[in-house]
Order: sequence, then structure tokens, then C-alpha cells
Amino acid sequence: MTGNHKSTSITRRHALAVSGGTVAAGGLALTGYQSAFADTTTQTAGSTSSTATSTGAACMQLMSSVTEGPYYLDGALVRKDITEGKSGVPLTLSLTVVDATDGCTPVKGAAVEIWHCDAWGYYSGYTTASPGGSVPAESEEGDSADDNTYLRGYQIANAHGVVKFETIFPGWYIPRTCHIHVKVHTGGQKEDGTYEGGKVNYTGQLFFDDDTAEANFALEPYAKHTGTYTKLADDMVYDGGGASSGLLTLKAVHKKDPSKGYKGSLTLSIDPDAENTGAGSGGGGTPPSDAPTGTA
Repeated sequence: MTGNHKSTSITRRHALAVSGGTVAAGGLALTGYQSAFADTTTQTAGSTSSTATSTGAACMQLMSSVTEGPYYLDGALVRKDITEGKSGVPLTLSLTVVDATDGCTPVKGAAVEIWHCDAWGYYSGYTTASPGGSVPAESEEGDSADDNTYLRGYQIANAHGVVKFETIFPGWYIPRTCHIHVKVHTGGQKEDGTYEGGKVNYTGQLFFDDDTAEANFALEPYAKHTGTYTKLADDMVYDGGGASSGLLTLKAVHKKDPSKGYKGSLTLSIDPDAENTGAGSGGGGTPPSDAPTGTA
């Protein structure tokens, strides 16, 4: 079965560079999470089971920033739905931004930016970079997506520090596990359809448990990409810390039918006064062929 997630059409704008003034990262953290859906949940590393907890869960600084990788592009659009017609298992992603230096108060107005590969492992802007293994060319998918913008976007945090994205479950590429890249910006503003100015406070990656990922990769269109998938324990960025290391809390829309999609959530605890270069830690390995120099 195939979970197709279609978006309304998006007009492509000229890429505008986000302000580049940064200094070495420090004091930034990705913390334990709380659900941004109807109920708040907790999760152990490698598990998708959830139990109800108090909404006043303690905020702790738990993780430093990691590499942004070689596939970052300036000028992503501010929008909730980033799919642009890309096929895949639907994923509603809810992230909550809080200030770790001020009692974990919500960071209203924070701009959260995400980007990730499509179901076959291709990134927009780099559609000729092979994901490795055996996979059709990105152009063979036949979707209506803009090859320079799909699966990239910003959302601005509401009064509760919450942003939500409509996307698809990412695919994979050698040598990485399934993941989503994320940056948190503050101090800028929405302008000409994107987010301009301010500074980057946090650069991280979000991860998925192996069982859920592999169940999705058996579905179309993911199943057309074959080869050796890197599990969490073997990934060079994920450090095994569960939610504290970016492992998302996942809730299946329909437990017996993964093609119906998932809701994923996490809380990001940042220092709004800190700046981040995106260099981060965790390595990332050699990018797929034809990709720009850097880590993945």
C-alpha cells in the first residue's frame, strides 16, 4: 500500500540567504520531549510506546548541536505542508521550542526549519546525488515537486512555542539512518515568503526507531530503493540517547496500517542568546556520489 500525501501548489521564489553571522556553538541543547498533540507522552530509546505524563515535565539540557550536513539550502519557504506532491507515508511533525535558560518557557516567534530526503533518498537541490544501493533516478518518480524546494520549509512558533509540519516519512541513503534535519532561528522575520535575518540557535537531527522505519520501507514507493539500510545503533550521528538525542515520539494514525501515517513530536530546548555555525558534532560520513563536500 502507498500513503500518498499531496500538498497545494507552491509558487517557487528566488532563494534569499538567511543572515550568515555566526560564532562557535555553545550551550545549545536538545532536551527531553513533550507531545504537542492532545496528550503528552514519554518514550524510552528505541521504543514507540507512549504513556501519559504531566505537561509540566522538567526541562533539562541534554544534547549539543550536531552537523547540518551538505544538503542545506538557504531560502526555504515558510509553510506548513512541505511535500509538494512527493509520495510517501504521511508524517505530521510537531516540535515545541522552549528556553532552557528561563525555566523552559515557550519561545514564541522562533522559526523552526526542517529539511529531509524523499522516499528514495534524494534531497531537493541535489537530485543527481545517488542515495546508494539500487534505486530509480529521482526524475522517475513522476511527481509535481519543484526539484529545488521539496521537503524543505519553515514554521513560526505560536505562543506555546509549537510548530507543525505536514510532510512524509523520510527515506534513507548510504551511510545514514533515517533522519530529518532541523534548525531553530530567532530574531528574524518572515519576508518575501521565507525567513530573513536573526541567528541560528540550534542545529540538530531528528530520528526514527528502526522497527517503524523498516515497516515503512517495505511499502511503496520506499520499496523501490533496495540495499543496506543503516540502523540507529550503527549511525555515526545518533548517539543512542533516545529522545534526548533526537529520537522522535511516534504515534501511528492506524496501528494496523502504517501507510495511513504517523504523528511525531519532540521538544527542543535552546538558549536564545547563543549562536550556532551548523558545523556541530557527530561526523556524518562521506556523502553519496555527486553530493557537495561535507558530512551527511
